[in-house]
Parts: sequence; C-alpha cells; structure tokens
Amino acid sequence: MSIPVEDLAVSRTSADSVVAAQSPCIRVLVVDDQRLFRESIAGMLSLEPSFHVVGAAADGAEGIELTRQLLPDVVLMDVKMPRVDGITAIRQIKAELPKTRIILLTTFTSDGYVLEGLAAGANGYLLKDTSVAGLTSAIRAVYAGEQVTTPDVTIRMMQLLEKQHIEGDQSNDGLTAREMETLLLVARGMIAKEIARALSISEKTVRNHISSIYRKLGVYDRSQVVIYAMKKGLITIQEA
Repeated sequence: MSIPVEDLAVSRTSADSVVAAQSPCIRVLVVDDQRLFRESIAGMLSLEPSFHVVGAAADGAEGIELTRQLLPDVVLMDVKMPRVDGITAIRQIKAELPKTRIILLTTFTSDGYVLEGLAAGANGYLLKDTSVAGLTSAIRAVYAGEQVTTPDVTIRMMQLLEKQHIEGDQSNDGLTAREMETLLLVARGMIAKEIARALSISEKTVRNHISSIYRKLGVYDRSQVVIYAMKKGLITIQEA
C-alpha cells in the first residue's frame, strides 16, 4: 500500500538525476510555523530544476488560503501549528481541491497523528529528519499518485490497523452490495479494468461505483479505501 521513503531515495536517486530535465515542473507549497525550517525547505527545493516553490505559509489557515490561490501540485504540511493545525488544513483542502497532493512533514509519530493524518487524506507521512534525497523522491512519487510513508510510520500504521480491524463493526455505511464488492477489490489493489472483468460489468460502471463509494465514505483516494476495509475487517494487512 505504502512505499518506504528511504527505499524510494535509494531506488530513485540515480533515475531522478537522469530524467529531471524531462520531468514536469512540480509546484510545491511549504506550510510550517517554524520560519527557519520553512525557508530552508523552500530554498533547498528551489535548487531542484524539477520543482517550483510557489509559496510558503506559517500556519494551516494561511496554507489553506494559499492553496486556493496558487493551486500547488504538492503541499508539504506540518502537523502542529497555531490557529489551524495541519490535519484540519488537510481536510479543508481535500474537501475543496481533492486532487491536491499533501505530504505531512513532522516530528510526531503518535498513534493519533498517524491515523488522523492518513484518514484526513494525506498522501504521505514523513519525518523531518528525512534526507534531502528522500524528500525530493517522495514529492515526485506523491505527484505521480503514489502513497509514501517512512518505514517506522508504515509499521506503526499496520499495527494500529491490525488492532482496529479486529474490532471493526459490520455496518456498511450505506454502501450497496455491489459497492461493497467493488470496495473489496479496490482495497486489494485491483484497477478498474480488472474489477470490471471480475464482476462482469463495464469499466464505466466500476468507476461510477468507485465515485459513489468515495462520496458515501467521505474519502478521496485508494489508500483511504484500504484503511476503511481494514477497519471493517474486510481485508487483512497481507491482502493490502
């Protein structure tokens, strides 16, 4: 489900240097209440030819507003900030601009922050001691549609979900039987074409089911569907 960022750093670094000139310019917004950290990250990313730092915000409220104005591809979001925290900001941004990719970049790995951040719609969860190569690789991966977390966060998330799926209830949250079938196959990693073949329906119908699932559950991407399926005990960590 998630890609360890340090593995990304190793596997992608050499490739990144080869294709950087040909890669699309990724528009990045940095949101952090610590000025030195915020400006350091923005300055470092500005040196990368495939990145364009469109702005920097000092808290979640400013981050929401700048995201609306500047429409960045990827937002680097701190968790604990004054006025509006990072998780609340993610929920607001995803509600208004669901295609925006957001990476939580923080020093916190407590249980609540991990699951809240991912459930809010974060596309990545990195620690602030991540290497420069790891961060730039993670931004490219998230921009490409992948989910990225550091290894220790991934392990802890799996432990939490393993515990939660045992306690999951059996209600379907308004999903129809066919939507539940579709959700299960999505959570197991199948794409629309494969799901259509498995259920003997059209790809258009599959996509309609997926849109309906997202709307009913209030989720925005495949990773959140996986988390939901685990909580309900529909799939195991191994299946995900």
